[in-house]
Amino acid sequence: MKSHLKNILSILIVVSICFALALTTKNQIVLNAFILIFIIHFISFLPANLYKTEKYFDLTGSITYISVVIYVFYSKFYNHGFQWGELIISLAIISWAVRLGSFLFLRIKKAGEDVRFREFKKSWSRWMLTWITSAWWVSFCSVCGITAIASNSIIKINFLFIFGFLLFLFGFIIEIIADYQKTKFRSVASNKNKFITTGLWSLSRHPNYLGEIVLWFGIALMSFSNLNGLQYITLISPLFTYWLLVYVSGIKILETSGQKKWGHLKTYNNYIKNTPKLFFKIFN
Repeated sequence: MKSHLKNILSILIVVSICFALALTTKNQIVLNAFILIFIIHFISFLPANLYKTEKYFDLTGSITYISVVIYVFYSKFYNHGFQWGELIISLAIISWAVRLGSFLFLRIKKAGEDVRFREFKKSWSRWMLTWITSAWWVSFCSVCGITAIASNSIIKINFLFIFGFLLFLFGFIIEIIADYQKTKFRSVASNKNKFITTGLWSLSRHPNYLGEIVLWFGIALMSFSNLNGLQYITLISPLFTYWLLVYVSGIKILETSGQKKWGHLKTYNNYIKNTPKLFFKIFN
């Protein structure tokens, strides 16, 4: 009972934080977008809890990104007509969401289970908290971009916008290549239970996460010209992505798991010693 109360309290805190952020934008479209984010995740949680499955967890996040961006872009188009800056940011986020969502869905479909959620599914309140946390992820990562798109002013395609777009492309390409290299490595039977040290993985222990962090910084730069006042708080988006991937759900978990699997191996310890955790090693 205590654990359920604790999880419900955590859910309320997460929801409150997200909507407090939405309110700082002073934009009804952004507030509506946040409501849509949590509705989609709560509705998706219901069958996931009933069947105790996580197979659609990552896919739901991607569908939410796509749905919210389409809603916000349409709202801007309806009120202000077609604008190139808004379209480019929208397509950037949608392209990333489609690629990542399909990749993660196919991966878990092949694996059959995501072991990270094995314990979470045993408690309905903890499982709900996991889905609400995913809504938090979508809200904080997308808030900068959707705030800029939803603004009554028009996004300026200036030097900062172009630089941000190039940064997005750079991060997007890094993430795609890194995921492809790891998938190809794992497809070789002799590599089962081994760790990858080739390609981009020779320059960084987590190049896929580096790519994701970089692309969200790109989105923030593309959005910058259309923010004002308290809306600058939404620039927390790429910083949140960095914090989440490095200290919470990504690198921290994988590094701990890696030590348990391969910590006794000299080759693994040498890899850890000589390869940066995140940012590329440019010089030997």
